[in-house]
Amino acid sequence: MPQLIVRLDSHDTMSSNPEIPDENVVLELPRSQALVLFDFLSRFSDDKKLEIQDKAEERVLCDMCCDLESALVEPLRSDYSELLQKARDAVRDRAI
Repeated sequence: MPQLIVRLDSHDTMSSNPEIPDENVVLELPRSQALVLFDFLSRFSDDKKLEIQDKAEERVLCDMCCDLESALVEPLRSDYSELLQKARDAVRDRAI
């Protein structure tokens, strides 16, 4: 069975926040997991409500969390809360 793969993909552009490395985190997952994730996110997009309707959704989310945990160093840093806030600000500001 294909596995979810998380990898860091460096590129040469400068980060707007020097405390957060300017790398893409690439998630590769089997099509079946992608379909389950798509449906879960689509329901949230439509209803603005996060609700697990099937154990498969929980499995995909847990697998993604575990793989991200092994790829990211920021959660282990003592200034994680600050880094998270800066990342949230950057994502929110970019979306506007």
